[in-house]
Amino acid sequence: MLTIVAIALFGALGCLARYLLSGWVHDLAGRGFPYGTLAVNVAGAFLIGLIMEFGLRTTLISQELRAGLTIGFLGGLTTFSTFSYETFRLLEDGEFVTAAVNVLASVLVCLTCTWGGIMTARHL
Repeated sequence: MLTIVAIALFGALGCLARYLLSGWVHDLAGRGFPYGTLAVNVAGAFLIGLIMEFGLRTTLISQELRAGLTIGFLGGLTTFSTFSYETFRLLEDGEFVTAAVNVLASVLVCLTCTWGGIMTARHL
């Protein structure tokens, strides 16, 4: 139950952080390119690497806290962080073809689903 509470609370904070950070970056850089989304994705990718690796090497982060930070906060901040971490691990393990397929499939499937959602909304 503690894990669920941690995920929920940190998730709320991650969503708020995404809203504030992406808005701030858009205000600074403009809205001609999705700089805000890029910023939260880059931050999330860095943070998941940091948190997961630190969690693997120490007992200072409980499983509940790690779940709260990664699934909750980073899930609220971005879902790209998990994709980055898993792809990095594949590359580190020498699974180059699997990593490449993961990258291509993730991008193509996400773009296709985005297109599908847009098309569905346009026809409602």
